[in-house]
Amino acid sequence: MGRILVVNAGSSSLKTALFDGAKRLFEIDVLEISGAARIKVIDGEDKSEEKLSVVDHHHALALALDRYSDLGAPAHKIDGAGHRIVHGGSEFSAPVRLDPETVRRIDGYSSLAPLHNPPAVNAIHALEELAPALPQVGCFDTAFHATAPEIATTFAIPKDLRDAGYRRYGFHGLSYEGLVEKLPDILGKPLPERVLALHLGNGASLCAIRNGLSVATSMGYSPVDGLVMGTRSGAIDPIVALKIAAERGVEEAERILTRESGLWALSGGVSDMRALLSSDSEAARFAIEHYCYWAARQAGSALAAMGGVDVIAFTGGIGENAGPVRDGIMTHLEWTGASVCVVECDEEAVVAQATRRLLE
Repeated sequence: MGRILVVNAGSSSLKTALFDGAKRLFEIDVLEISGAARIKVIDGEDKSEEKLSVVDHHHALALALDRYSDLGAPAHKIDGAGHRIVHGGSEFSAPVRLDPETVRRIDGYSSLAPLHNPPAVNAIHALEELAPALPQVGCFDTAFHATAPEIATTFAIPKDLRDAGYRRYGFHGLSYEGLVEKLPDILGKPLPERVLALHLGNGASLCAIRNGLSVATSMGYSPVDGLVMGTRSGAIDPIVALKIAAERGVEEAERILTRESGLWALSGGVSDMRALLSSDSEAARFAIEHYCYWAARQAGSALAAMGGVDVIAFTGGIGENAGPVRDGIMTHLEWTGASVCVVECDEEAVVAQATRRLLE
């Protein structure tokens, strides 16, 4: 099992990478689908970008496959494809071979991840049409958290609502899975018993990892809960959400809490952490301090879930690159005495490895 194509379909993007074993050969991303689209090709150190018209994800995938063929990797020379799928509900706790019935069940979770699962399902169908002989595998962002105990995933709400699927699921699981695999090499010793992992990016979460398994995480039923994020509110009193919905309507409330909250709201319209760190405005300073304070506050909850901490690991775009943010969070957590490390996030490599293992 040699070459594996990794596909990550977003609401208006299609990101792909081709691996040969553990080696990343190429990356091809199609961005702003149905808008001012552009295709980015990364071949080692060589990078190119071109504007073009892209009507939908099927078209985007066809363009990507054409470019891979131009690079010497046509579809018939690819051994398998792995898809990052955000939501697998409580049903999918491990990677699965994709067939029509499995895809139908995955599509059934689209209401839980309306911005993520439908594009993934569209990409699966498109690849099936464009390269019907290519076996496909689904890898789930929720799967890593399947080991969390029931007490950590259950909402204290009526049973009929719990039975309907209202519970904590957790996300960024592929990132945390990769972090667990990399930590022993980074530390030069076996995986510590208790790891606090923080995936900090435009979306942000933390995870309590005990003996390599997730026992608690900050995101819940949706990726909006938990830490303050780029444009998402993070944890909020549910009555506030209900009041906003009553005053502005449900769709507007959802838009506000997912697209106009978080750092964007606190800073007055800036969600990019790099821009905030370079700003000297009082609003930017407060947004960063708020972000760090609440990450540390929720870290305390994770520490309680695993009875302490041995290592605190940062990953994701902000976690890896924003030293002042790491320092700001650790200012509140110095009392733990835990060692701190940075782990490069590579969800595509995790998907490629999982796909290869399953198909072999």
